[in-house]
Amino acid sequence: MKGGIHLREAGFWVRLGANLLDGIIVSIPLAIIVGVLTGNYDNDEPLAKLLSGLYSILLPVLWSGRTIGKRICGIRIRKYDTHEPPGIGTMLMRVVVAGLVYGITFGIGFIASVIMVAVREDKRAIHDFIAGTEVVWD
Repeated sequence: MKGGIHLREAGFWVRLGANLLDGIIVSIPLAIIVGVLTGNYDNDEPLAKLLSGLYSILLPVLWSGRTIGKRICGIRIRKYDTHEPPGIGTMLMRVVVAGLVYGITFGIGFIASVIMVAVREDKRAIHDFIAGTEVVWD
């Protein structure tokens, strides 16, 4: 509830759009900058992955559940039970632990998450359940 109004869950397409915007606005320029500084333009450059991960974890904590892409799209992450913005522990669960789950399942968990966001009424993915979060319209 925000001012007595229920915030609607954000669906697949707007979440995809926000992630694409984050990639275009943050991840690609970051990879180029790291490539210029290190001379390594490989997709597996550890410094670029570290900085991108820190962006995904810290910005939502500092910016009330938003990344740049989410802000542009008018959506945000919040804790499912309290509706508060995510803290550092919540974002670590959402990004790191969920990323491990997606990796261990060789991407099957990610595919399941896409389907969950597309068909579930609450639009929650596996990483939302792991971290106790949801993505809603502002």
